[in-house]
Amino acid sequence: MSSNKTTQSNQAAGFAARLHVLSDTPSVFNGFLAEMRDSVVQKDSMRFRRNLERTGEIFAYEISKTLAFTTQEVTTPLGISSIALPNDNIVLATILRAGLPLHQGFLNYFDKAENAFIAAYRKYGKDYKFSIQLEYLTAPTITGKVLILMDPMLATGESMHLTYHALMEKGQPLHTHIVAPIASKYGVEYIHKNLSQKDITLWVGAIDEELTTKAYIVPGLGDAGDLAYGEKL
Repeated sequence: MSSNKTTQSNQAAGFAARLHVLSDTPSVFNGFLAEMRDSVVQKDSMRFRRNLERTGEIFAYEISKTLAFTTQEVTTPLGISSIALPNDNIVLATILRAGLPLHQGFLNYFDKAENAFIAAYRKYGKDYKFSIQLEYLTAPTITGKVLILMDPMLATGESMHLTYHALMEKGQPLHTHIVAPIASKYGVEYIHKNLSQKDITLWVGAIDEELTTKAYIVPGLGDAGDLAYGEKL
């Protein structure tokens, strides 16, 4: 095997080790995901937002296991207790608007985290072709911090890729976690192809096989932003 093929093989193996699919292990997470997909249940926008928030909480708990911890002492009314506490600085980055409930779920657990917000959208042309447009980004410095970049859906992977590179202008993170409750197989492969050489871990709830001609995930769940906040013009 050539050195180039060996490098590609090692990158693929490394990326596979950094890909986590939560629904592969049966848990309460699957119930929240099922309700988000259900065409009847998802009509209740408040329920949809809460389920998306719950998935964020579970992702946050799982990611917390990868953080750096330091043993500290806590004074109780009756004595001293030693406990390992996380000491990484975290930045939560969300793609608007669909990502807001997911972001809140993370913030419920990482309540001391700093926050970044990105406005991105698809600009359609002829024959369903589109480009990803970034209109707004606000973020603290991310140098030396753990960056958690989230979006409810990872369809083509292009918006996540573009957003990641835009955030890199704010510094060099210690590590990046990319999170999407539902991903397409194409989107996962796109991230692997374009970001596998980076210090990134990909967390998804489930991986669906297909994309429509408009790049919607099948079976997916529909438009997460519309389901959470109402249809847009």
